[in-house]
Amino acid sequence: MIFYATGWATGQLLAIRLGAGAASPEVVWKVTRGVPNKPSLALVGDLLFMVNDSGIVSCVEAPTGAAVWTSRLGGTYSASPIAAGGRVYLFNEDGKATVIDAGREFKVLAENQLDDGFMASPAVAGDALVLRTRTHVYRIDEGAAARR
Repeated sequence: MIFYATGWATGQLLAIRLGAGAASPEVVWKVTRGVPNKPSLALVGDLLFMVNDSGIVSCVEAPTGAAVWTSRLGGTYSASPIAAGGRVYLFNEDGKATVIDAGREFKVLAENQLDDGFMASPAVAGDALVLRTRTHVYRIDEGAAARR
């Protein structure tokens, strides 16, 4: 299936199954609450994670669109979440980074603050996380301190 957040005007999340052969694509399910306008989605197994522009983070079942949980992080979000190692990483425009468990219960695992806000989505380079704030670019990985 393709998961598509329609963004700006309509604010819907659609799950679309592509047809086989001549069959046309079909909308399998639709979610209209808590859908982001700017940030993309993160799929982990059969769970789809999203944070909307005003800091509402949600988890839905990818096959059905059924809500698993919703929580408020606060802040404003433009950067897309990323998922790795059973975690989802979320970065807001005030520089707050929140790490949550990529599971069926909302659980904050860590929170960190950088001096300037995140507008850009993070990138992954090997085992490192590359973050661009309004003024700096950071590379974060476990071996960084040992290489100094």
